[in-house]
Amino acid sequence: MTQRLHLVFGGELVTPSENTFKNVDDIHIVGIYPDYASAYDAWKSEAHRTVDNAHMRYYIAHLHRLRDEETAASSTEELG
Repeated sequence: MTQRLHLVFGGELVTPSENTFKNVDDIHIVGIYPDYASAYDAWKSEAHRTVDNAHMRYYIAHLHRLRDEETAASSTEELG
């Protein structure tokens, strides 16, 4: 079975209408989760915790979508 990891992260945006972080060094990495349900629970918790700050946003990144196991690795990736 394929593992489908999800990253939950967030931080303060320059403006609420754009997805540009005010300071990339201050991005809050909540964690990596083994399934969407766990990631959603973590996202929801952080979103509710920061609801009073309109500039704060949290996101769920679907890490499993960033890599296609059927595609050959790049030369850089093979060095790691």
